[in-house]
Amino acid sequence: MFVDEVTIRVIAGNGGDGCCAFRREKYVEMGGPFGGNGGHGSDIIFQVDEGLHTLLDLRYQKMIKGKKGENGKGKNQHGRSAEDVIVKVPQGTVVTDLDTGLIICDLKQKNDRFVVCKGGRGGRGNTAFKTQRNTAPDFCENGEPGEEKELKIEVKMIADVGLVGLPSVGKSTFISAVSRAKPKIAAYHFTTLVPNLGVTKSRDGYSFVLADLPGLIENASLGEGLGDKFLRHIERTKVIAHVIDMGSTEGRDPYEDFLLINKELENFNSKLMKKPMIVIANKMDVVGAEENLIQFSKKVQDIEIFPVSAASSQGLLEVIDALATILKDRPEEELFTDDEIESHVLYQFQREEPYTIHFEDGVFVIRGEKIEKLFKMTKFSSEEGAKRFARKLTKMGIDDKLEEMGAKEGDQVRILDFYFDYRQ
Repeated sequence: MFVDEVTIRVIAGNGGDGCCAFRREKYVEMGGPFGGNGGHGSDIIFQVDEGLHTLLDLRYQKMIKGKKGENGKGKNQHGRSAEDVIVKVPQGTVVTDLDTGLIICDLKQKNDRFVVCKGGRGGRGNTAFKTQRNTAPDFCENGEPGEEKELKIEVKMIADVGLVGLPSVGKSTFISAVSRAKPKIAAYHFTTLVPNLGVTKSRDGYSFVLADLPGLIENASLGEGLGDKFLRHIERTKVIAHVIDMGSTEGRDPYEDFLLINKELENFNSKLMKKPMIVIANKMDVVGAEENLIQFSKKVQDIEIFPVSAASSQGLLEVIDALATILKDRPEEELFTDDEIESHVLYQFQREEPYTIHFEDGVFVIRGEKIEKLFKMTKFSSEEGAKRFARKLTKMGIDDKLEEMGAKEGDQVRILDFYFDYRQ
């Protein structure tokens, strides 16, 4: 089964908790703090596997979750970091963060790998908090929570040339004639249900990859037929080859077919119209094809046209040689702009407040990634840890903000699902 798009939730591993311990050994005075740090949580890493061509392995997997790092121990023993989770994906995989709409990574090279979700760092043990003013800290940290993301994973095939056209124009026959690809060929529409790849070679030895895409119909870019599902595979191609039924075996006008396909390509992604194009005028062995070609050539003068008969292998070598010539001079294209890629967005120009406070149903609700992370990493079982958390809130200006909003002694304050009483 060919699966080229899935949605999945990934949760990286939490960091291990720090340890609160003291050195208690005979003949060792003032042993002091002796608790180690926790280990790093699992990263979720996507890695290209050349043997994969589909996302079938991920289709029924709703969640990928990393492991927690090992907790720190006494005697200053740090916890072991959890092993990273490696997810194998096909070459040409694009990963999008559904929350931001930005591209996390585009894995288009053979050995590409990328950390799509970072594991949390280990919490610090009480040894790490030792200072000259506090030589025996009685608190430590919980591990940092791992990142959580909702991801859309798409495969956009790596091919040099994309064969596009209406159903039954001979795309599958063409690719089977010029390569060793064995697509299903039959005399009915939508025989090709999934993209097929084939490797071919020009007469001067230049080899490249062809992609035979399922037939497009009117409104394919809006979801009609199979086009909406597979148009994404054209985006990576360097050249678009229109396969036109010049014999009009189904009573259609070849020129109208050409206009219709271009319209759907432009509606799906206007960048496609900037790619080099050729026309493969197929079925030239059919009666009336020569006349149709003459009329077609008068209307389409800015694109090179190659008359062929894929069924009888006439004119195929000329097409392959022409495609090779175009590809030799065609540079590698970037599929996405910097504005679409998460790692290229300059977040410093989008600075947000570290927290927000809203009064909801009689409760002051504090929200914010920084404050919520601090809360999760605090061990409230330790009095020193709770005091440290309170000092952090004061330093961040939360106490002043609550007072400014009219908070009074005894009012309830909520962070995540936990409630506190406000004290002045």
